[in-house]
Amino acid sequence: MTVTLITGANKGIGFETAKQLLELGHVVYIGARDPERGGKAAASLGARFVRLDVTDDASVGSALETIDSDEGKLDVLVHNAGVLGSEALDGPTALRVFDTNAVGIVRVTEAALPLLRKSSNPNVVTISSSAGSFWAVNNPDRPEFTLPLALYSASKAAATMLTVQYAKSQQGIKFNALEPGTTATDMTAAFGIGRSPEESAKAVVRLATLGADGPTGTLRDENGELPF
Repeated sequence: MTVTLITGANKGIGFETAKQLLELGHVVYIGARDPERGGKAAASLGARFVRLDVTDDASVGSALETIDSDEGKLDVLVHNAGVLGSEALDGPTALRVFDTNAVGIVRVTEAALPLLRKSSNPNVVTISSSAGSFWAVNNPDRPEFTLPLALYSASKAAATMLTVQYAKSQQGIKFNALEPGTTATDMTAAFGIGRSPEESAKAVVRLATLGADGPTGTLRDENGELPF
């Protein structure tokens, strides 16, 4: 059985990714900060729930210990937890956004590496954004050119770079970052834009189910590799 952990998966793209991977036969662990919402989401899908706050080392460690005890390995890790951080451009907001969107990737990856090493085809997918791509934000033809989200964009640039660096340092484990497409979620509700989370999750699933010879160290969207 393929064992998958998705962070921040009680709603949005993470929830729909869990649903689609369950349909493919994965054992899916939904990681979420809120036990009530996370537990309900998992129960509604037939997934398993672990309390996981990507900003808390003890929470992350406990979640991975549970998966280790129950499964003895981890095949797929999807870094989906994230925040927009649009309320203010100040130090406290910056710390919160980077702690969730970038440092959280380090916390979870480091805790998961021993279990990923036990998989025959370990695969890590980071839900990043082309809002963190220098190419996109400097291209007047791209919507990212006018996106007024400095902290989100900067933290996603860090998330993509962490993905690339992990791909280089952790041979044998695939690491890829994904621009999932503009999606209608709680994060984008104020903008009133985006396609369904179900549609965007399809791109996540494609990366989460890569074969052993699949790409690594890339930023991609549903159409292929993107400049960074």
